Amino acid sequence: MKIGLISDTHISDASRELPSEVFKVFRDADLILHAGDLVILRVLEELSQLAPTEAVRGNMDLEECDGLPAKWVLEAGGTRVGLTHGEGGPKGIVDRALKHFAGEGMAVVVFGHSHQALMEERLGILVVNPGSPTDGRWAPYHSVAVLEIEEGKVEAKIVRI
Repeated sequence: MKIGLISDTHISDASRELPSEVFKVFRDADLILHAGDLVILRVLEELSQLAPTEAVRGNMDLEECDGLPAKWVLEAGGTRVGLTHGEGGPKGIVDRALKHFAGEGMAVVVFGHSHQALMEERLGILVVNPGSPTDGRWAPYHSVAVLEIEEGKVEAKIVRI
């Protein structure tokens, strides 16, 4: 299963669009997970044209996103994946993201908020922040990520766009 990971798109009006590179990277995805700060729901509609898309609410999302959950859990190929936006400053953000899923048996936790791509293992859990494909604040490049789950084996990669 190929899962596209995206966060912090910050599309706030009709004139802004997702970069075309996002659609190229996710063209054969089975699922897309958005870790919040869509700002408007149109982003989900666009991503849903590629694959089923799930999202969580971020701190910058407008009222139209109020129905999105703060966290979401997926089970794919016997692997539990948790999705949340993240909160607070950069110091300790990974620990705070993991805390949302404490005791829930996650193999992977995906979060956003910092705009900084990250992939590391912490406490036996693969932690991934796909970065932002549109907003370069606090990050040296724009990015998304791809998560591959095959028969219990999990691999992720950050994709610069």
